[in-house]
Amino acid sequence: MSRAEQRISTITAHLAPQVLPDPVVSLEATTSVQPAGGRVCIVASCRTPLGGFQGGLSSFTAPQLGSIVIKEVLKRAKVDPAQVDEVYFGNVLQANVGQAPARQASLGAGLPVKVPCSTINKVCASGMKAVMIGAMTIQQGLADVIVAGGMESMSNAPYYLPKARGGMRMGNSEVVDGMIKDGLWDPYGNKHMGMCAEACSDKYTISRQAQDEYAAESYKRAKMATDKGLFREEIVEVTVPAARKGAAPVIIKSDEEVKDVSSEKLGALASAFKKSGTVTAGNASTISDGAAAILLMSEKKAKELGVKIIAYIEGFADAAQEPDQFTTSPALAIPLALSRCSLAASSVDFWEINEAFSVVALANAKILDIDTKKLNVYGGGVSMGHPIGCSGARIICTLLTILHQNNGKVGCAAICNGGGGASALVVRLA
Repeated sequence: MSRAEQRISTITAHLAPQVLPDPVVSLEATTSVQPAGGRVCIVASCRTPLGGFQGGLSSFTAPQLGSIVIKEVLKRAKVDPAQVDEVYFGNVLQANVGQAPARQASLGAGLPVKVPCSTINKVCASGMKAVMIGAMTIQQGLADVIVAGGMESMSNAPYYLPKARGGMRMGNSEVVDGMIKDGLWDPYGNKHMGMCAEACSDKYTISRQAQDEYAAESYKRAKMATDKGLFREEIVEVTVPAARKGAAPVIIKSDEEVKDVSSEKLGALASAFKKSGTVTAGNASTISDGAAAILLMSEKKAKELGVKIIAYIEGFADAAQEPDQFTTSPALAIPLALSRCSLAASSVDFWEINEAFSVVALANAKILDIDTKKLNVYGGGVSMGHPIGCSGARIICTLLTILHQNNGKVGCAAICNGGGGASALVVRLA
């Protein structure tokens, strides 16, 4: 074969479609090729408490909450801010936040002006997608130290006057809730995403009672974890300046929405989105504020700096389907993420599937045959809160806590997002 023919053969082989390996059960059977930048490590993680809607964190903008966790995550790993190569941070409700929210959060945390910053908006999956982009950047050998995560202040989402710029002329005009418009509304079917949850309930025959019982269990688990101090290792306390002169500042140490809730109390609530529906304010996630950060490093850099490695990112994936079926998109993303690191579902010790609605966790567990005793074991979005740009990173923080405290090794986190998508990520403790 001539040199030219050899070159053509090499190019053809390179361009040939790549077939993903079939999942295997054994952890030792992982045979994935290491990327140019080597393995991606998590060396620190943290989150704020999740504040209730118009609650204790409502005086902070999303970038201010982001600054708190970025500063803290570097402090926990004892990493100089000057070592950071890049910042990726999720934020969904960006109206009235100001230019480049991730940049605001970065500079507010004291990072050097030379550090590039990008704001990610993949709706509810924004925080997780930021972590995935950070991991890919390290894998490609383009960076060694990246801060990734997400932030949201749903309390500060503004109302819009859509016709004001063109001139409202005479008469009354419409005021649009920016939080619902840009965070909770399906623009394809022109309906609240709660209606998609109702459709999921019908399709997978998940009753109102089942959803209420799941929600009650979520509250029970979150309260147990809070009362026992299990979240302390992931939460950074937030000091809220005094509202008036002479008053003492308030220190928020725990998630505001966690409380005692019974399935009987939940059963008394009216359906939220359609008459005689199954989805209520009680078995859906609560509107809230918060931020979470993950400090990523290449394995080589972590060892060079002597930084303790907490976990490795083994694999991740996105998936999508029809927009109104976003509720079950995690069931598409999870198998793909597992296949990319040659793991079977049976190898996963604990799962986090974001509780956008109780029916989301129930439907995906049903499709993938996940044991709910291993799913969201410290509660989730229903009981703790779902600050949409933050939650993708928040569930990674909590998954790491759960694995560490319960002798787990491998964990999988997944989150659905508006538009029909979902993201999933697999971690393994070091």
